Amino acid sequence: MNKSESGETKGSYNITVSAAPDDVTAKIISGEIDIAAVPTNLAAVLYNKTEGGVSVLAVNTLGVLYVLENGDSVNSISDLSGKTIYSSGQGAVPEYVLNYMLEKNGVTDAAIEYMSEHEEVAAALADGTAQIAMLPEPFVTAAMMKNPDLRIALNVTDEWSKVSDSELAMGCIIVRNDFLKEHEGAVQTFLSEYKDSIEFVNNNITDASKLVEKYGIMATAQAAEKSIPNCNIVFVDGSEMENMLNGLYDVLYAANPKAVGGTVPAKEFYYESK
Repeated sequence: MNKSESGETKGSYNITVSAAPDDVTAKIISGEIDIAAVPTNLAAVLYNKTEGGVSVLAVNTLGVLYVLENGDSVNSISDLSGKTIYSSGQGAVPEYVLNYMLEKNGVTDAAIEYMSEHEEVAAALADGTAQIAMLPEPFVTAAMMKNPDLRIALNVTDEWSKVSDSELAMGCIIVRNDFLKEHEGAVQTFLSEYKDSIEFVNNNITDASKLVEKYGIMATAQAAEKSIPNCNIVFVDGSEMENMLNGLYDVLYAANPKAVGGTVPAKEFYYESK
């Protein structure tokens, strides 16, 4: 974002940050935006909803979910029995992952209270409204900085690996195929610069944290610096991406076909850079 703003990128980008996946969905379908970072299951839903009108370019985020607790009663998924869990991400990966793990651990009596945005859940944890919640980074760090009594009770990625052989890929980059057909060179330029950006963030955490604050992604550079190492930011494309997402989609489809929009995406969904 910083280099784009200062004219240092090969591509020309108009970047918008949105906290609501529904907003991104509408804009991809309408053609208002060309490339988007979305939850991995939403990418599959959009593929089906647009009848093959989008392709996935790369996985950009692996497991970033954690269960936080104000207390010490939760040390396993089974311990969530009879508890109320606050969460965001209804209709996206977090909902289906949580439901799948509860089911596989025989937990049938947990109550899940969904809030529309991650910030709301973090605030509920910080002010004591919620005693237990599932959140992604960087919101885990933000909540814990506001309420020192909170602790990470469960690493969801670890718990997922106990019940599934698939990789917990959380986020990805998609492109409208109409745009891809007309501007494939621009898409490849974007992918190259996007990969460089990810490498910069992972290798220059302090400098990247200042930019995270500058662009309002997190309130402070201090919070960003603490959270980035746990954000699992990656760039995975090609056949590795296809194998990773296929495995995840198979699990999600078996649990609830609605999670991926009714069917697992076909091979054409996966972009192979030329």
